[in-house]
Amino acid sequence: MKRVPRWRRYARFFGPDPAADAKDELRFHLETTIDELVHRGWTPDAARHEAERRMGDLRALVRIGARIGGKMERRRQVRDYWSDMLQDARYGLRTLVRDSGFASVSILILALAIGANIAVFSVVNTLLLRPLPFPESRELVRIGPPPTPCGVSCATFSADEFEEFRGQNRTYEDVTGYEAYTTPDNVRITLGGEPQSATSIMVLANFFQVLGIQPAMGRLFTADELRGGPHPVALLTNAYWRREFNADPAIVGKAMEMNGGAVTIVGVLPESFDFGAVFSPGAKVDLFTPVDLTLERHWGSIVALFGRLKPGVSMAQAREDGLRIGPTTYHDVTQPETKGQDKDGFLPMPLRDYVTGKLRRSLIVLWCAVGAILLIAGVNLSNLLLARAAARAREFAVRGALGAGRGRIVRQLLMESLMLSGAGAVLGLGLAAGTIAWLAHQGAVALPLLNSLRIDGAALGWTVLLAVLTATLFGVVPGLKITSGNLQEVLKDSSQGAGLGRRHERVRAALVVSEVALACTLLVSAGLLLRSFVRVLDVDLGFQPERAAAIQVAYDEIGSDTVAREERRSVVYQEILRRVGALPGVGAAGMVDLLPLGPNRDWDTPVPQGKTFAPGALPAPLVYVISPGFIRAMGIRLHGGRDFTWDDGPKSERVVLINASAAHVYWPGEDAVDKILMRGNEQDRVLGVVDDVHEESTETPSGAQIYYPTTQQQPAWAELVIRTSTPPASLGPSVLRVLRQINPNQPATELRPIRTIVDRANSSRQFFMLLVGAFAVLGMLLAALGIYGVISYSVTQRSREIGVRMALGASSGRVQRDVLGNTLRLALIGVAAGTVASAVAARLIASLLFGTSPWDATSYAGMILLLVAVAVLSGYLPARRASRIDPIQALRSN
Repeated sequence: MKRVPRWRRYARFFGPDPAADAKDELRFHLETTIDELVHRGWTPDAARHEAERRMGDLRALVRIGARIGGKMERRRQVRDYWSDMLQDARYGLRTLVRDSGFASVSILILALAIGANIAVFSVVNTLLLRPLPFPESRELVRIGPPPTPCGVSCATFSADEFEEFRGQNRTYEDVTGYEAYTTPDNVRITLGGEPQSATSIMVLANFFQVLGIQPAMGRLFTADELRGGPHPVALLTNAYWRREFNADPAIVGKAMEMNGGAVTIVGVLPESFDFGAVFSPGAKVDLFTPVDLTLERHWGSIVALFGRLKPGVSMAQAREDGLRIGPTTYHDVTQPETKGQDKDGFLPMPLRDYVTGKLRRSLIVLWCAVGAILLIAGVNLSNLLLARAAARAREFAVRGALGAGRGRIVRQLLMESLMLSGAGAVLGLGLAAGTIAWLAHQGAVALPLLNSLRIDGAALGWTVLLAVLTATLFGVVPGLKITSGNLQEVLKDSSQGAGLGRRHERVRAALVVSEVALACTLLVSAGLLLRSFVRVLDVDLGFQPERAAAIQVAYDEIGSDTVAREERRSVVYQEILRRVGALPGVGAAGMVDLLPLGPNRDWDTPVPQGKTFAPGALPAPLVYVISPGFIRAMGIRLHGGRDFTWDDGPKSERVVLINASAAHVYWPGEDAVDKILMRGNEQDRVLGVVDDVHEESTETPSGAQIYYPTTQQQPAWAELVIRTSTPPASLGPSVLRVLRQINPNQPATELRPIRTIVDRANSSRQFFMLLVGAFAVLGMLLAALGIYGVISYSVTQRSREIGVRMALGASSGRVQRDVLGNTLRLALIGVAAGTVASAVAARLIASLLFGTSPWDATSYAGMILLLVAVAVLSGYLPARRASRIDPIQALRSN
């Protein structure tokens, strides 16, 4: 073996060298053996050869020794590392327990910020990131045209269109759908006692197979049941089965009474399937029945279509397939002129985008808001740690004098930061779990998948990531700053106002400015959203929801003669309205088949008599079938003409009411009253013009609307609307009693205030506005806490200076003004930066605003003044304390 150069030995000061150690060890043994052999009389060369022969392959021994030494060294390093970490953890825990006030405040701040982030991440994960609760959900698509003002009616298809598209497409494994025009409590169930209302959805027989849903019990619908089947059947939702049938394990095959007829229960759906959570947010569905296409064929466009793409088929291929089929399909195969009526209607959209796509931007804004909260909390933590580190400067100086390196001190501070962040994350996880549980049971909020919110593995991973990032990003800054100065100088200066504290005041002030800027951005954004929500509430709905309520009325059409049915319906409705109208507190009552801000539909497109329009030039008006009294009960204003009366019967002239938008389209600049609308060979005289009623949402403009009288047109359902001078809830039992006197089969149905329908329509905007507003208030409070901490610490550090100034004649008012001036300076700098950031944020959320400019001066001014006022208030207490400093005591303490 070659002799190792001397310089290699000194290189070991920079770290262990297992290979060199192995060579040294072998060299020692080799030289010892050579010395022994020479002492026995061997020549030096012979002794060396013999010694090398005895030891074998020296290079292999060096490699083996180096490998063993490397393993031992790595084990020692890991052992030392964890020993040092454990020592740092124990020491950090003792210091935090000793400074429990600081630890409690830090943990609470982090818990609020991290908890908010976990909760919002769970919402984002559920609505945007996690797959829908169906097997291979990426293959599922919604089939329909691009969004149009006429809402659901323009996004549904006839039975003939469904069958033709299902048979001609080349890109779908299968196509299915459900009847889109469903109202709550639309069926009457009798289970041996009094009738109960329930919500039923009519689906195509292959609906659950296409979605990949397997029943928990029994079977699904069969292909024969698409044509009516041998007898009526139903599938129960899991929740309805448990609630109304006490989770009867033998329920399959039993019959129940629905709308006066027997229906066989063929299965129970799994607990994981919630139709309302995906397809109709906020709706509670109880059971499903198969659509009988033979009976429904002449009802027009009633089916909302969905499909499952074949494996490997792209959206572009499915879109081309839909455009190929559309021009060749018939809306009604018995009417050749309906060919290609929905030529652009069979376009695919990923089911995920259909369910949650409208919420994507709102969720991203919400996520950014809680991200800003975490930044503010992190800056607060950094400020607190910096102040605490400055107070411990002498401690670190002593540790440095005893041999602790800067890295070890930084690691100690980082460990304490990790402990605070970990404790905050654990507490925040508990807060988030409570928040998620509360949100999951908010049925009044019309958000999809809300009931499937939960803290899952992704949320736990997000929690750990937030805790580590918060500790690392905001805990290492004080450590680096505290070790950047000359710690030894601290030992030479024992004065309270000197040392590292004052040196770091500028850094802490910069951190506070960043807090104020972030809080300003949050507040202005929340102010814009709040102002938009107020504008939404101020929208003229076209009706008056206050003091109005509605209840579903059970009414079965009897007979095949149209005139006889209409006459009987007129008699029954008149009796209902007469008796309900006689109840104390009821000012008006009327019937309607579909309420505003709910399901809607159109029929034929009427044409003004004597006028000609190009194909597609006239809109298809949304249709409501109403009784006399409905217009007054709903609070809809009548602009001209008159309302329906009971004299407008089946044998009299056919009449309609239209809204102002329809009147403008049909007869611009003319009086529409007494004009004639043609529907094929039928003539409808316009009796009056009413206000536009918002039918889709409160934020979208109204389109053309037409009202037919129940005495001349069969309604799809029956809703009784009353206007009362007393709270609607107090009239519920009286109204139900009247309905049961007329029809003993009337189910126990709730009298729903119309205001709740409007609130549900606005619930998603209100939900996001409240969350962003809450986060903005939290950010403002955290920023105020940061300002208070910095100003209070500054007063403590400058107590000697303030004492000298007061001893030289400075008044307490002057001292107080100086401190408040410093506070105001920090706040104004932060507000200036925040205003710029707010302008950028406002442009990003412009699409979420309604009737509000991103540059709305009122929102900016109001939120900025609020923030400045809170900032000044947070600096007032330290200013007051500074003005009460005793100069003698301040000088003696230093």
